Amino acid sequence: MATSSTTSPTQERELLAAARAGDESAYQRLVDPYRGELHAHCYRMLGSVHDAEDAVQETLLRAWRGLSGFEGRSSLRSWLYRIATNASLTMIDKRPKRVLPIDYGPAADPHGGPGEPLIESVWIEPYADDHFGLEDGLAGPEARYEQRESVELAFVAALQNLPANQRAVLILREVLGFSAKEAAEALDTTTASVNSALQRARAAVEDRLPEQSQQATAKALGDDGLQEVVDGYVEAWQRGDVEAVVGMLTEDAAFSMPPLRTWFGGRDEIATFLAGWPLSGQWRWRPIQVRANGQPALAFYSWDPDEEAYMPFALNVLTIRGDKVSDVTAFIIRTPESADREIIARMPEQPTDPAQLEVAFQAFGLPEKLEEE
Repeated sequence: MATSSTTSPTQERELLAAARAGDESAYQRLVDPYRGELHAHCYRMLGSVHDAEDAVQETLLRAWRGLSGFEGRSSLRSWLYRIATNASLTMIDKRPKRVLPIDYGPAADPHGGPGEPLIESVWIEPYADDHFGLEDGLAGPEARYEQRESVELAFVAALQNLPANQRAVLILREVLGFSAKEAAEALDTTTASVNSALQRARAAVEDRLPEQSQQATAKALGDDGLQEVVDGYVEAWQRGDVEAVVGMLTEDAAFSMPPLRTWFGGRDEIATFLAGWPLSGQWRWRPIQVRANGQPALAFYSWDPDEEAYMPFALNVLTIRGDKVSDVTAFIIRTPESADREIIARMPEQPTDPAQLEVAFQAFGLPEKLEEE
């Protein structure tokens, strides 16, 4: 299994010895190079940035307490991944499964507008892969999925539908490049069980994934081609041109807005929704282009007359197929003050949810507001 640590083996041994002697500063320097990749691992397991942060903190606490028992038979990295995997499995037992609206229920009638939000935490959260230091390429020579491919929304959603042990095996083997023996040791099971779980997990995930990953789509389009698709979508949206926006979509496109449970499928249905709500002319928008989950994304700000500025509203993650947008997942950061559908329909005027603001805007280093041009 490859390592991405910038600490030399000699330095790592010295830091390990000091940490075992009780030096907390040495321990922090020992584990810091692994924080980003451990966070990505826990995010794949849990589908939530907040849950991943909790799992990483639990991992580092368990590792500190168990440092005297680390005998060095495996690499420090493998040992930390073992702890992180089991910390995530413990959390999976206690928390609801994370999904996207399209996996939660059927498409809604767009004439009814946005539906009620789900208050409980069941939605997959967006991932600022650049912020957390996720690298390009494979994590190791035995890995099957690229690191950014393994945080794409479709991949993370597919993982969440696996039983917990199959999820862990697939990530350890196919994303991180663990051997069957290493995965078995991490999960305290047999190589035969790992191989069996991997076979079932592969079949289930491949059945749910699109034919082409977003990383492969981006490579096929090239940087300029991908940018042209995103720019065309942005320009059409800023003009409030519903027909042009819909023209950028695939025939079977989907538009979802967690934490709202409703989603709309197909060009005609999406056109009805856009014309009746976000592009009705009631609100003014300003987007900033970013990347989330290894995909192009747009951080949308809505005009707030009280603030006299554009304020954060939603992070729209775009899924591209060919040269069109096949899915828009708009992670809304506003919380309606009641379940009244008329209030929900005026979502840009509702208060900001601090937790979602942190995940969908602050984690991406986005500004607090945008001034009028």
